[in-house]
Amino acid sequence: MAAALSRALKLPGKKGSELGEYDPLTQADSEDESEEDDLVLNYPRNGLGRDSCLGGRSGRLVVANDEAQEDDEDDEVEWRERLPSKCSTEAEAKKLRMKNAIRSALFLVPLVCAMLVVLLCAFLIPCQKGELEKRPQWERALGDAGGVAPPALALWDVDGDSVEDVILGVAEWTNDTRPTQRSKIYSAVALSAVSGRVLWRNVLSESMMYIQCGLQFSSQPSSVCLLISKYVLTAVNGTTGKNLTSVQLKNIESQAVLLPDLQGDSVPDLLIATLPADEALDLSLTLISGLTGAQLGLPVPFNLTGQGKLIGPLLHETQKGAYYILFGLGNVEAISLRDIYIRATGKIPMTQALRIKDPKWEELRKTNSSSFIDIYRGSEPVEFMLPLVAGFGNNRNSLDSVSNLNSSRSDWVLVYGSSKLSVLRQRDMRKKWTFNSPPIHSQPAPGHFNDDGILDLFFQHSANGIMQAQVVDGATGHILWSAEFVCPRLVLQTSAIYTSTGQSAFLFWASEPINVQKNVTKTTVAPGVAAAEPLIRKLFLLHPAYPTILLELTSTTDTTVTSAVSYEEHQKDASYITVSSRPTPDSGPSARIVKSMSLRAAITKGQIVRLGESNKTGAQIKPGVFEVNKFFRRLSFRRQVRETKV
Repeated sequence: MAAALSRALKLPGKKGSELGEYDPLTQADSEDESEEDDLVLNYPRNGLGRDSCLGGRSGRLVVANDEAQEDDEDDEVEWRERLPSKCSTEAEAKKLRMKNAIRSALFLVPLVCAMLVVLLCAFLIPCQKGELEKRPQWERALGDAGGVAPPALALWDVDGDSVEDVILGVAEWTNDTRPTQRSKIYSAVALSAVSGRVLWRNVLSESMMYIQCGLQFSSQPSSVCLLISKYVLTAVNGTTGKNLTSVQLKNIESQAVLLPDLQGDSVPDLLIATLPADEALDLSLTLISGLTGAQLGLPVPFNLTGQGKLIGPLLHETQKGAYYILFGLGNVEAISLRDIYIRATGKIPMTQALRIKDPKWEELRKTNSSSFIDIYRGSEPVEFMLPLVAGFGNNRNSLDSVSNLNSSRSDWVLVYGSSKLSVLRQRDMRKKWTFNSPPIHSQPAPGHFNDDGILDLFFQHSANGIMQAQVVDGATGHILWSAEFVCPRLVLQTSAIYTSTGQSAFLFWASEPINVQKNVTKTTVAPGVAAAEPLIRKLFLLHPAYPTILLELTSTTDTTVTSAVSYEEHQKDASYITVSSRPTPDSGPSARIVKSMSLRAAITKGQIVRLGESNKTGAQIKPGVFEVNKFFRRLSFRRQVRETKV
């Protein structure tokens, strides 16, 4: 009976090699209560061992120190397979949950990012457009216009906000109530390009002819500006306008030319042309120390033959690194800077810049005893000569080293006989091409009209009440674009501005285009009544992407006498600065008006003007208004920095 009961109560498991069968009745009758049981049962908690899911070895009932024995194989197999199945199911469930979580994340993260992008586009872009339309447009009246002669004007960042400010010459009448006792006060005034407020004012003894900024002294933290009048050259602090140095000269005729360091003091020096009244034919070149403002030696006179306007002086650096000064009256001559220094100071130059000679240029001297090299000499006097450099005409009063380095290594644009346009190669002074036109009244503006990487030329000429604007290919001299306008009775230089498309936009003043394709509302008057309407001048923007379309940015009845372009690098924008003469209501002297206009803001409000249809075969289909507006609204401006290679 005891044996049968023992077999009935026997648990499945293994037997130890030294122990008999487990008999609970026998074990219960044991008298040795203090001795540890030889049988140790390790039951899993909750049906699983501590290592239940590791290695697949859990779920077994292990009897320590006992030999394994299978008495009931079916029960043991069932017990050993049931628990691993549960563990595997739970592991698979965890893996499935992990996969689902990863899939959800992969779906939700791009969705959230897309929503954020949509929100940014929906809120930020309209704000930027709104800010663009609200860009400050300012206008300021400064003294007496003094006729239609252009005042001295320069652009330079005065207040350190990375935007070029406006510095110009101003003439104002004193407040004396008696007209016979009134006199003019001359000054240089710096205006903020952002707001138009006065940043500094420097009172002068006479009117200014030129303002140039960008000269850098090693001992001066801020840049230096030169205020040039007829008899005095004054250097002032560009930030505060305070005087630094001044030098008295005779009858100044030109701007200052930035030279390499002639004295070894690590500061660029200057050269300026004077034409003394008692020596009408002797043009003198004077060297000035960039560090102290003192005159270096004596003025060097040259007996020039010829008549016409003064050309230059311009600095040119040859391929060998030798420096020459180009200048003349009607004709254009070149003379070595080394020779000028020796004749002015009587010393042999010690700096490396003046030791180099260029054999090719030296062979071009007229005679062995002559100092002159002929650049251009002909029966027709030279009207304009300028470096073929992008943006040269937009702010030609800069004295910074980079701009002047590019200008001194370039080819030249030559206008002579008032109707011939040529490009001279700097390496051998030969003409690349010559273009004949009616008399040219404005200085050509270099810019990129086509995409060949070579600067093209925009210029204007007027005859018989019609002004014609043309763009000539800088590589071949062929006409790329042409349009006719009612003559505006105004000669104002064109500005070429580099754009985000890699080409230039051209800004020019004109009256109504001839043969335009737009609806113009005309005011009718009664027969026999003469309508004395003031002449309206318009500012047009031409972009090569749409050569049959002009964008009219603004119009005015003022007489604009000079203009400049101030770049805003962070905004990818440019401000168009104009100085105009405006009649006063009391018929007194005209007022000098300075205006600033954001080009991108003006484009958003500009009016599309379609020119005549092209007669060329295969001309493109006329672009739609939406296409044109979309293009111009996306247009941005930046300064073009180009290195001229020799």
